[in-house]
Amino acid sequence: MRVHLVQLDCVWEDRVANRAKVAAMLDAADVRHADLVVLPEMFDTGFSFRLDVTADADQTTLGFLTSQALERGITIVGSRSIIADDGKGRNRCTVVGPTGVVLCEYDKIHPFSLSPPGASRECDVFSGGTRVVTTRIGTDADVFTLCPTICYDLRFPELYREGLRHGAEVFTVIANWPEARAAHFRALCIARAIENQAFVLAVNRCGRDPSLRYIGGSMIVSPLGEVLADAGDGERVLSAEMDAASLRIWREKFPAWRDRRLG
Repeated sequence: MRVHLVQLDCVWEDRVANRAKVAAMLDAADVRHADLVVLPEMFDTGFSFRLDVTADADQTTLGFLTSQALERGITIVGSRSIIADDGKGRNRCTVVGPTGVVLCEYDKIHPFSLSPPGASRECDVFSGGTRVVTTRIGTDADVFTLCPTICYDLRFPELYREGLRHGAEVFTVIANWPEARAAHFRALCIARAIENQAFVLAVNRCGRDPSLRYIGGSMIVSPLGEVLADAGDGERVLSAEMDAASLRIWREKFPAWRDRRLG
């Protein structure tokens, strides 16, 4: 399966502009039928907590994901802000299949709890999700079980173990991960791939928002922990092949995943 990570410099709080940028980047990339496309966390707004401005209340961002999947015949992964019945936000990742059907939705379990003194925190505005989800993607021999995760989730290996328990072979990590901790992003993505013997598709934004700088570093990591492709620090679409057979051969050859005792 061909995968494409869209490393985007998000336009701050401008849903229309960001959807247009993504569409143009995919038009320029070699995206084919049955490919997988992964977008950064909150790709349509940047990491904003102003739900009155950013929430997908009209579902136009969901409609954009659905139309892109349907028109291109792809599976697409992207997150958006929604407002739940309790009045708080959810940082929601939606996976849409090539027929335009929503395959699964995942609410970020770990809203970020750190911030400078006096600043808003993600956990003050967004409630965390309560469950890990997986879905099947692909066709014929290239069928994978995918588990979506979001940014700060990466620091919690038990979430990925739960995904593995549900059969995950591919983890997507969609992020707004700042430059100051870029080395952690890289190290943790590689660790999650090695310990779960799974592909990790990690896509980070680049550029700046009003508070932070982001240097991208999106990457595709093999189940052996090899970085198959690295996007560097600019706006681009990173593409590579993801082979189901190689994953399953490695899991059979070195079945460490079977020896887990705690989850």
